[in-house]
Amino acid sequence: MRSEKHMLDLILHTARQDERVRAVILNGSRANPHAKRDIFQDFDVVYIVEDLVPFLADSTWIERFGELMILQKPDEMQTATPEQYNSFTYLMQFMDGNRIDLTLFPLDQLDNLEKDSLSVVLLDKDGILPIMPAPNEADYLPKLPSAKAFEDCCNEFWWVCPYAAKGLWRGEILYARHMVDQVLREQLMQMLTWYIGIKTDFKVNPGKLGKHFQAYLDPMLWQQLLSTYAEADYQKTWGALFSMVGLFRQVANAIAERLSFIYPAQDDENVTKHLRVVRGLPADAQDIYPDLTD
Repeated sequence: MRSEKHMLDLILHTARQDERVRAVILNGSRANPHAKRDIFQDFDVVYIVEDLVPFLADSTWIERFGELMILQKPDEMQTATPEQYNSFTYLMQFMDGNRIDLTLFPLDQLDNLEKDSLSVVLLDKDGILPIMPAPNEADYLPKLPSAKAFEDCCNEFWWVCPYAAKGLWRGEILYARHMVDQVLREQLMQMLTWYIGIKTDFKVNPGKLGKHFQAYLDPMLWQQLLSTYAEADYQKTWGALFSMVGLFRQVANAIAERLSFIYPAQDDENVTKHLRVVRGLPADAQDIYPDLTD
């Protein structure tokens, strides 16, 4: 596997030799002084170029970066023609295990380049780039939630719980798993991110998709989070759903108390009762609450 130095030298040599490339920026984990170094870190690179179209007319120029395992060009998955691209990205996974995510960004749109606190200028041929602060995680730290954001997160979580229960009772495991693993988990992960933010005074990066959660959650909460992941099994998915409900309730109440927010306790009570009732329903049930229809 080619070393970090080898790859950065290759990225810079290519830019220096091509007059169409005027500047190079390194983003992401390799620009992050606090990121743990390992062999799977991507090289997130931006080339500031005079014009996109000549590069796109013949993409064989990227072969200089190495033998490709697989290539993705996400911009081509859209309907825009080359003349309409605001930028263009090559996601390159190489046979030796290295990966470069290379974005071409046009010089005349430089003012629209999205700011990223994890940025290092590697090359600036014309002095066109603004002075950048030392790379830091400011853009990746959790933000203090507003009362409305907290309310919306709670509402979405409790609103979707009956969907998961319905899917489990109907025997629609894929539908139920989607509701648990996608919709409900998104709200749970958001609440956990806020919880970690409060615990750390919003000064640490919990990581994309919760990859650093273990470092900041109490061991019991971490184990409870792990218990929300289940196999494609009905009883285990029911268990995961109730673990998720319990964990959400615990961290949401802690956040509400700390920030003087209102936790929707009645929604929690009503929906949790509904989940328990649905879990106990026979497969041929005609009424969810027969006692209410007599």
